[in-house]
Amino acid sequence: MEEKRELEQDEVLEEVKDEETTEEVVEEVEDTTEEVVEESDEEDTLSMVRKLKDEKKKLDNELNTLKDRLMRLSAEYDNFRKRTSKEKEGIYTDACVDVLKELVPVLDNLERAISVDGNVEDLKKGIEMTIKGFKTSLEKLGVEEIDTTSGFDPNFHQAIQVVEDENLKTNDVAQVYQKGYKRGEKLIRVSMVTVAK
Repeated sequence: MEEKRELEQDEVLEEVKDEETTEEVVEEVEDTTEEVVEESDEEDTLSMVRKLKDEKKKLDNELNTLKDRLMRLSAEYDNFRKRTSKEKEGIYTDACVDVLKELVPVLDNLERAISVDGNVEDLKKGIEMTIKGFKTSLEKLGVEEIDTTSGFDPNFHQAIQVVEDENLKTNDVAQVYQKGYKRGEKLIRVSMVTVAK
């Protein structure tokens, strides 16, 4: 019986040893697995870091390219703005010169009229010729007198007085105090008129 007990004890001891060995093996496997996982994680991390560095380099290059384009566009726009401003000034100057070329001869005629000795009739005739020359200059510049024969138009006429006149229809222009002018559809000055009611 004692032998039987010893045998049983030996078996139990062996089982305990086996369990201890199993635990040791499990621990060793776990340690090895952790090392492998750690090594794998390090490789993955390094790979990810490389990828991120490459992507950062690519984005930096793209950013620098866009910055360069922006600076070039900004410089081009600034040059365009300066050039446009100069052209505008040039156009305005050219327009003034064109107008003045037409008006200077009228000034010459007025100066001649003052310097000439003569009677009132000659002076009147000279002024009429100067007015005719001035009107010709305005026509060359495309300026025309605003028509008052077709009745009162608030877009082109300013009524300074309203009168009753049996000979005129309602809204007819009875009298022009100051002529108005326009160039094309652009109004230069309204006509000041008396309107019939």
